[in-house]
Amino acid sequence: MRPTPALAAGGRTVANLLSATEWMLPSPATQVHTISVAPSHAPTPRQEFAFSNLTTSLRNDAGKGSGELGRLRFQVVRDDLLHPLSNGNKARKLDALLPLLHRRGATDVVTCGGCQSAHAAAVAIHCAEWGIRPHILLRGEQLDVPTGYNLISLMFGNVTYASRSVYAQRDEMLYEHAMKVAGTSGTVMWADDIIGEDLVVDEDNVDGNSSRRVVIVKEGAGSVQALLGVMRLVEYLSGLTLFGKDEKVHIVVDAGTGTTAVGLALGAVCLGLHWRVTAVMLSDTLERYKEREKSLVSDVKRLCPEVYHSMVEYGTHNSLVQWVERFSPRRFGNVLDGEIALCRQIAQQTGILLDPMYTLAAWEQAVDLCRGDSEAKAVMIHTGGTLGLFGLAQRYSLQFTTNGQS
Repeated sequence: MRPTPALAAGGRTVANLLSATEWMLPSPATQVHTISVAPSHAPTPRQEFAFSNLTTSLRNDAGKGSGELGRLRFQVVRDDLLHPLSNGNKARKLDALLPLLHRRGATDVVTCGGCQSAHAAAVAIHCAEWGIRPHILLRGEQLDVPTGYNLISLMFGNVTYASRSVYAQRDEMLYEHAMKVAGTSGTVMWADDIIGEDLVVDEDNVDGNSSRRVVIVKEGAGSVQALLGVMRLVEYLSGLTLFGKDEKVHIVVDAGTGTTAVGLALGAVCLGLHWRVTAVMLSDTLERYKEREKSLVSDVKRLCPEVYHSMVEYGTHNSLVQWVERFSPRRFGNVLDGEIALCRQIAQQTGILLDPMYTLAAWEQAVDLCRGDSEAKAVMIHTGGTLGLFGLAQRYSLQFTTNGQS
């Protein structure tokens, strides 16, 4: 029997809502690695600490040696390992959305992103896996040599490049392209509008002549449906003995659209967890992030009224998420001196690959938390995005050379 549609939930609790949803990922499971933090023997401005990955030693012998046990540490949720090409929060956001669109009879999906958009690549990959045609609008010009997420989007999706002036009007651009894909006999709808409907496809109403049903997914998939996959992750993590339902946990995540952070916070509140969520703002202002949070929470309240009661109980009337600036604020898209070298150091010492645009900001915040908050367990969500290093290597080629490496 097919599960009850996730977004026709009525008055279900969040736990029941998650159990009734059909998912893209076969399991919510993910690896969690423990990272130790110690002063660096040869500190530099951006490399004050040395790191080690304790996961293997902890698994084998509970962390041999009292020295390891006494070190500062934090956990990293390795969502970057979910899928070889599409991972992290991009896969989590599509976890509930793709089955929903498939059930709705979608034949095509239209979305957009930057030239090296991890979101665009994820949509292309997973739509192809589900038999839905992906149409990707990428900002800017075609690269001379496609690499990274740009290459993946080209391989799995139907890519069209849009000038920056056209891309500036995203909604109009997406709708016009979707109408072209649909043709004269097809239909177009926005994924954001699929809330509270009965989404089971009536087989009698499916056009046997293969007219197209085109669904538009906004840049970053920042919709209420995307929250469900993130909340599913929270439910999974809360069941691990490493955390436990009564333990204080401080989650850190990098924030592009901010959807993942809101989903993490909503999941914690609705599941009765003593967890806090800090999101490092990377691409927008505090006011815009708070507006986005308010809009998403409002949509979820329509989906599941229990959310309102959970928020009242926890006293979270204003903001669920603690939004903070990154330690070295800069214009989004730029990379500061030393950041790529720090990512290289972390990769060599822990086996964890970060990118300086997104996940390095969360890593630095988690290090700071584990040094200053002894009451709560610091946990970083690794949101993936490491194929974006290919694009950065093109722009900052000198920082990826072997010069200066020891």
